[in-house]
Amino acid sequence: MSGHSKFANIKHKKEKNDAAKGKIFTIIGREIAVAVKEGGPDPSNNFKLATVIAKAKANNMPNDTIERGIKKASGEGGDVNYEYCTYEGYGPGGIAIIVNTLTDNKNRTAANVRSAFTKGNGNMGTPGCVSFMFDEKGQIIVDKEECDLSADDLMMQALDEGAEDFSEEEDSYEIITSPADFDKVREALEKGGVPMASAEVVMLPQNYVEVTSEEDRKNLNRLLDLLDENDDVQAVYHNMDE
Repeated sequence: MSGHSKFANIKHKKEKNDAAKGKIFTIIGREIAVAVKEGGPDPSNNFKLATVIAKAKANNMPNDTIERGIKKASGEGGDVNYEYCTYEGYGPGGIAIIVNTLTDNKNRTAANVRSAFTKGNGNMGTPGCVSFMFDEKGQIIVDKEECDLSADDLMMQALDEGAEDFSEEEDSYEIITSPADFDKVREALEKGGVPMASAEVVMLPQNYVEVTSEEDRKNLNRLLDLLDENDDVQAVYHNMDE
């Protein structure tokens, strides 16, 4: 998820994903394969795999598709050669951008990410140039319309399980956890029947920056769209105030 943690943005992203489910399922399938290769096929003993499965379910990935991906990665055909790469830079208006990728060709991915920054009038920087402006957090978004619990009951349940923060928006609830407590909180909410629109460990900006120039916003949106269209890109985080 990129940008502000508003449910409208989640819905926008999910609608785009729904129009190209093959792409999002392929992206998550890569994550499943890498997680299984690194930590085994049992999510109860593999935190990374459990986190990816939560992301898959939030994107309506069928259980049998998830299970097939795990079996394939743990079998003879699990010759996964993907690796994670992170790129950082600035977009128009001084917006900080982090791009997480999972690729089998670092040269191709780096060139494509750099091209997106260039076409969007931004600049790629060195590792660490903007990541200090973000915090790694577990983030769970709950759609109010889908949730039967009151705000107080949901907040107490989340905080009792170790959540750090709870906030209420017009159409959603946001639950923030430490990365270490994310899986415990997510599992407790899942067992309690709480529907999650999004459940991921993400990079949240410490502060948001307003882009006042229409030209900058246009170029920034182009940059983000180009990154979003790249199959190697897993997630994009930025600090634009939307």
